[in-house]
Amino acid sequence: MMRTHLKQEGVSMQNEGGKAQSAECDIGFIGLGVMGNNLTMNLVDHGYRVACFDLDQQKVEAIRSKDASERADGTAPRVEGCSSYTELLSKLKAPHLIFLSVPAGDPVDHVCNHLIDAGIQADDIVVDTGNSLWTDSVAREEQYKGKFIFFSTAVSGGEVGARFGPSLMPSGNPYAWTRIEPVLTAIAAKVDPETGKPITSHTPGEPITEGEPCATYIGPVGAGHYVKMVHNGIEYADMQLICETYHVMRNALHMAPAEIAEVFRRWNDGKLNSYLMEISAEVLEQLDPETHTPLVDVILDKAGQKGTGLWTAVSALQVGSPAQTIASAVFARSLSSLKDERMAASETLSGPSAKNYSDEEKAELIHKLEEALYCSKICAYAQGFQLMAMAGKEHGWDLDFGEIAKIWRAGCIIRAVFLQSISQAYEKDEELTNLLIDPFFAEQITRYQADWRESIAQATLAGVPCPAMMSALSYYDSYRTAVLPANLLQGQRDYFGAHTYQRVDKPAGKKYHLEWSDPARPQTAIKR
Repeated sequence: MMRTHLKQEGVSMQNEGGKAQSAECDIGFIGLGVMGNNLTMNLVDHGYRVACFDLDQQKVEAIRSKDASERADGTAPRVEGCSSYTELLSKLKAPHLIFLSVPAGDPVDHVCNHLIDAGIQADDIVVDTGNSLWTDSVAREEQYKGKFIFFSTAVSGGEVGARFGPSLMPSGNPYAWTRIEPVLTAIAAKVDPETGKPITSHTPGEPITEGEPCATYIGPVGAGHYVKMVHNGIEYADMQLICETYHVMRNALHMAPAEIAEVFRRWNDGKLNSYLMEISAEVLEQLDPETHTPLVDVILDKAGQKGTGLWTAVSALQVGSPAQTIASAVFARSLSSLKDERMAASETLSGPSAKNYSDEEKAELIHKLEEALYCSKICAYAQGFQLMAMAGKEHGWDLDFGEIAKIWRAGCIIRAVFLQSISQAYEKDEELTNLLIDPFFAEQITRYQADWRESIAQATLAGVPCPAMMSALSYYDSYRTAVLPANLLQGQRDYFGAHTYQRVDKPAGKKYHLEWSDPARPQTAIKR
């Protein structure tokens, strides 16, 4: 198929039949579901003209109508609807820049192959904004090389973030990034650099232009989606930790949802300030429109998942990075799905007797739970950043963790004031191996760990499960322990499988094996 040509001095171009067409659009957008629709409107708010296509033409008409309702009277349309891939290419300035917002997997390749058939060229850029597995992005860059430039940018923030400023994690061809950077930094969420707090506006047509953008080049293709995957793993852990804290208050302290919401709002004014804490309070305050009882009490306790938390846990196992709090959060969702089994087990398996707390004891435990949640969050984030560091080494990515923490301060689901301290930690020490040994975070856990331990002990005594919080504490205790029982484990492995072991009194890396069946081997003299 003949390539359309954009005249440098004007906005007209030729299609196959030689008919002049308008080349007004700066960006093409394919996939107008919730995220695609909102990202498109974010783009037009920042002055970009967008040509849109979706297999469902009703979605094309819907976004044209949305543009008409939001733009000023008498102004030209900012969105051009297209009925085919060929028409979409014909309406774009060359070289073409096209964003995709389609489900991960085969739909991405379906679109890419249709663009090839429609005449996309080698210097055009296709940007995948979906939740693709990072290895798929690596494969696609190679697969489409010479046909077009495949680039990806992970997007976090849900539909509101997409509309008014998401956190963006782009990765791929460095040349492509030079063309894409102005677009992504424009539409990204913005942060006050001094406070680390989001600068927000939810008014269409009035985008935020000041502050630091929550978009930075992550690295080679796949790196951005990997970082987004870990972001989602941390999100799983953060949500689970909040839920466990709620569970202790509800089941051990017998607090009503509205009471817990009030506590969460108070905590949200301090070091636990975050989007997840804010919405948790809102959820707990909400009444069910049908029964007028707390909505949380009529929501079935079976948690769903889309796979990114699982991918994070699997990747942690593959690279050997301890991310047990993230894994515990994934397993907690899996266990929640066994609703029928749990209902039956609750009739058979017993727990401890309920304890009655005085008002003073209750207030004291609530205070300690705040510190426990904070310390557990530190460990969950430490695990996530440690995983990214280990994966970065394995895959040759030079990840800037200070910048990654910065772009998570707004727009994304785990946005929190807490991330300002994380970005500062990595800015002070680019070689920081773990957040736990940063002076600030080490001091924080030292100050609050007694309350953390007491909270978990009280939850255990009350029979309230806290798998993520317990795993976070175990991670901390394991990381600070100079000698772990892995020496015995290595002895066991050598005994039954001749897997060898290293010695503390010999050079590192040298392997040893004991002939355990040799009757002459030295043994401790113990009377049996």
